[in-house]
Amino acid sequence: MMSRPRGRFVLLLLALAVAPGLLGRPPGGVAAEAPPSHFRFIDIGAQAGVRRALLAGRPGKDHLLDSAGAGAAFLDYDRDGRLDIYLVNGWSLDGSRIVERGRHALYRGLPDGTFADVTERAGVGGDGQWGAGAFVADYDNDGWPDILVTNFGRNLLYRNRGDGTFENVAARAGLESPGWNTGAAWFDADGDDDLDVYIAAYIAVSMDHVLAATRTLGWKGVEMVAFGPFGLKGAPDHYFRNDRGHFVDATAEAGLEDKALAFGFAVRAADVDGDGDVDLYVANDSDANYLYRNEGKGVFKEVGAWAGCAFDEKGSSQASMGVAWGDVTGDGPPDLLVTNFSMDFSTLYAGTGDGLFEDVSRATGIGPMTFRPMGWGTVFADLDNDADLDIVVAQGHIYPQIDAHQEFEGTYAQRNLLAENLGRGQRPLFRDATAQAGPGFEQAFSSRGVAAGDIDNDGDLDLLITNLDAPPSLLRNDSPGGSWLTVVPVGRSGTRGPIGTVVTVKSAGRIQRRDIAAGESYMSTQDPRPHFGLGAVTMVDEVDVRWPDGTHTVQKNVAARQMLSVRQGGTVDGRR
Repeated sequence: MMSRPRGRFVLLLLALAVAPGLLGRPPGGVAAEAPPSHFRFIDIGAQAGVRRALLAGRPGKDHLLDSAGAGAAFLDYDRDGRLDIYLVNGWSLDGSRIVERGRHALYRGLPDGTFADVTERAGVGGDGQWGAGAFVADYDNDGWPDILVTNFGRNLLYRNRGDGTFENVAARAGLESPGWNTGAAWFDADGDDDLDVYIAAYIAVSMDHVLAATRTLGWKGVEMVAFGPFGLKGAPDHYFRNDRGHFVDATAEAGLEDKALAFGFAVRAADVDGDGDVDLYVANDSDANYLYRNEGKGVFKEVGAWAGCAFDEKGSSQASMGVAWGDVTGDGPPDLLVTNFSMDFSTLYAGTGDGLFEDVSRATGIGPMTFRPMGWGTVFADLDNDADLDIVVAQGHIYPQIDAHQEFEGTYAQRNLLAENLGRGQRPLFRDATAQAGPGFEQAFSSRGVAAGDIDNDGDLDLLITNLDAPPSLLRNDSPGGSWLTVVPVGRSGTRGPIGTVVTVKSAGRIQRRDIAAGESYMSTQDPRPHFGLGAVTMVDEVDVRWPDGTHTVQKNVAARQMLSVRQGGTVDGRR
């Protein structure tokens, strides 16, 4: 979580030339003056009953674990058509004393728009582990979504029994893998029709070391802050192959060895080069990012530098935290956004086709607006239903001590970023719409995970954001917007949103694609129902659902403004 000093003064001057007034922005880098915005988000977390705070170590953040935070997940664990929420928690410390071991939480979505805490009945409270991420997938293909929770400690694999309760089967499934585990991704690596999993790790450290930590790193000559990650040993990532419900560590066999022992955070599985098998991207803190290209049958080759997405445009590694994936530039090939440490751009890699990327952070405007804040979780989401993908970045520093020296890097608590997509052909492509995006974006926290999902089934995407030492922000989207379509793929076993499904929507001469994944942003999982903004379109020309086994279900002339349930094998049901 710490950037390497590499002549940032020159970069700062350039950023100031591109974005005048940057240093005069309020917390989080939001411009003091902005053009009118049509976005409006309201935090309804407290009134909706989502109140459990994320415990985050000591107030002074004496160890990196104190400031790493955790992700969150949207899921429909009871298959009632409403989104539920899973929150991961940490511990509260006082020096070396454990004050409280936080409980993970499952909230069930209710018909009146509120959420009920069902953690105890469901049996998913975390077993006292210090949590990191939540990754939802039907790993056993029984039709019910399960939850993998990565931890500083033993991982948890909560198998959904289908009756509102879960059992932790991580030990017998072979996924406990003790350590500081962070991001993960469920995906079918070897094309055998079951889900494998890749789990990233950060540093090799014991709980005794965490509890004994003191701030020993000199920061800008004015404060002592948490030490690392430089000077600490990275922990190896692991790949587990699914062998009939038991997971075998096949990291070396698959060519997925973390040879650099990089400080791993976010993971995203996707078909990067369009060849029909699933590749893997890993965002590493202060090290080169990895792109593992699937060579077929679950054997991978690391090609990040060759593909143009391991470093920034100057060939420098960055302190990367979160990942978003999708066609945000609107030109066909999917793109990658990687969030980074403060005083450095978040990097937008535009896909050029055939698995290659180009750093377009400056040209699109996303670089300068992310320079001063520290970025974590991020999503591509069409928040105003105008048929292009906007960007949200959760922001917040790791050093509370910077509040005494705001002239350097701003503040510890920061506003989150909403970057509006202005549409294809616009230069720059994005504008900072945060300042006038409603009271939900006026809040300042040290935020971490972010997930997008339609919590009220009204056709627009809402946001769930985790905050250190505070309850999450549950931002209801009250923005006026265009038409929309949400697709609910249902596999043969009854699985809603099978991982690896790709949905393509054709309307008004343009093509939009979404893939269903478990693991992106910052240690989080999104709504498994692909959402499409349609602008003024009232009828979609074609909806094509490509299932993980390569078969397709196609429906033509589909009415907009509905939840479209598509069943593998050909049945299509609409619900307005």
